[in-house]
Amino acid sequence: MHTSLLLFLGDIGGSELILILVVFLMFFGANKIPELARGLGKGIREFKDATQEIRSEIENSGQSQPTHYQAPPVPQSYPVTPPAPAYTAPQTELPTVEPVLSPAQEHNKDFNPTV
Repeated sequence: MHTSLLLFLGDIGGSELILILVVFLMFFGANKIPELARGLGKGIREFKDATQEIRSEIENSGQSQPTHYQAPPVPQSYPVTPPAPAYTAPQTELPTVEPVLSPAQEHNKDFNPTV
């Protein structure tokens, strides 16, 4: 078991492994490492449970199980009411507004360039 653990590490020696552990300890701190290990353990456990569940579903899918088909309930029909007419605003006449002319426009209001 000890040999198989070190096989995936390749040619990492003892001093390199200690250096990696020291850097890991400095990066995360002594208080955070147990918390990270717990989270990693929970993740691995959930993964194993999920794979076990999928494996059992695949094994059980080959066995014939009677299925009872139940038709969906028929919806009740309700009386249809016509839609309400759209709101229309009451028609009111807008007051007429005389244009406001500047003094220059007042002076030239009788000027007609086409004549």
